Amino acid sequence: MSRIVALDFGKVRTGIAVTDEMQIIASGLTTVATKELLAFLEKYVAEESVERFVVGEPKQMDNTPSESEVLILPFLKKLKKAFPEIPIERQDERFTSKMAFQTMLDGGLKKNQRRNKALVDEISATIILQSYMEKTKF
Repeated sequence: MSRIVALDFGKVRTGIAVTDEMQIIASGLTTVATKELLAFLEKYVAEESVERFVVGEPKQMDNTPSESEVLILPFLKKLKKAFPEIPIERQDERFTSKMAFQTMLDGGLKKNQRRNKALVDEISATIILQSYMEKTKF
C-alpha cells in the first residue's frame, strides 16, 4: 500500500501528516512554509509512495466555505498539475485548531510549547487525516 498525505493549508505555513504504508496510523510529519510546500511535496513523493492527498476544507458553522478557501483553491490547481496521477480529496477541518490545542494541553505541553503555531498546524493536519481515515473505513 501507499501513504496518504494530509495538509492543513495555511497562508504562511502548512501542517503535514502522513499515514504509515498500511494506512493504519496517522502521524504528524512536519510543518513547512507554504511558499515551499510544492517543492517539499515533490521531494516527498519522489521518496515515498503516495496514494492520495487529503486537504483540509475550512467551513463556516452553516457549512459554507470559510474565507481561507479562496487561498486553497489556487493551491489545489497547482497540486493537481504537479501530481496529476494522485487524487486529491477534501476533509472538513472545522475545530481542528481547537482540537490540536486541546491535544497539546492534554499532552502536558508547557505554555511556551503550546504557542508553537507550527506544532498546532502539524497536529491539525494529523486530526484532518485521522478524521478522513475514520470516515473512509468500511
